[in-house]
Parts: sequence; C-alpha cells; structure tokens
Amino acid sequence: MNCNIDGVIIKELGTFTDERGWLIELFRQDEIPEEYYPVMAYVSMTKAGVARGPHEHKDQTDCFCFIGPSTFRLYLWDTRKDSPSFGQSFKIDLGENKKAIVIVPPGVVHAYKNIGDAEGIVYNAPNRLYAGEGKNEPVDEIRHEDDPDSKYKLD
Repeated sequence: MNCNIDGVIIKELGTFTDERGWLIELFRQDEIPEEYYPVMAYVSMTKAGVARGPHEHKDQTDCFCFIGPSTFRLYLWDTRKDSPSFGQSFKIDLGENKKAIVIVPPGVVHAYKNIGDAEGIVYNAPNRLYAGEGKNEPVDEIRHEDDPDSKYKLD
C-alpha cells in the first residue's frame, strides 16, 4: 500500500486460514529495516467512535498492527522540515477488512479513530521503551490532542 509520507511503511497483512481458525504474522525481521525493530509490544482496545492522538515522537518509531475486529481511520501529518513530504497529510482506513502493519517514523504526527461499531484492537511494537529503561526517563511524546488550537484535526 502506498503512502505519500516519506518513511512511512504500510504493508497489507496476509491471513492464513485453516479448519482451526486463522493466523496473521505481525512482525518479520526480514521485512522491516533494522532501525525499526521493536523493543517492546503492547495491545490497546479502543471503543467505537473514540480516537487516540494526534501525537508524535522525537525518537520513537511506532509499528502499529491493525487487524480488527473493527475499522480504524489512521491519520498522518509530516512535520519533519528536512523531509521531501514535509507538510503533507495522509489518511487510510485499516482493520477488519484491510489488515495492515504501519510503521510511523519520528516526526510524523499520527492518530487513529475507531470508525466501526465495535471495540477494536491495535497492537504496537515501538523501537523504544516507554519512559526508557526501568520507566525512569521522560516519555517521548508530544500530545497535540491536548491543544484545542492544534492544526491536526480528525474528521
């Protein structure tokens, strides 16, 4: 899947189904650049109609996996002044009907909203530890959602 934001990787995920159910590979070391290799992973549940973000990271790359059971609208804005796609935005619907992994590099503002009718699950495997080693460092997050005058708006 193509994205106009430089450095963002969106890859559709294949579902392997048999009589037992299904399996989806979320991460393969041979498909992701080494600088994006995860160092931790977590899962979040987002209620229908609810958004997370927009926010960005200075150093962290996020590796989101949208697999359902709902649909999410992902929003991206490139704030990196040295990027060929500086100032551009992008949005795409992912999840239940379009399973995908999305790698979001530092300096790309991102948000997602559950636009489906059910609770939805998102996996993230970032390349930095939340709050650093032992959770003793500042959190690498600029939270634009806390700014009522933010230019990063969701539909």
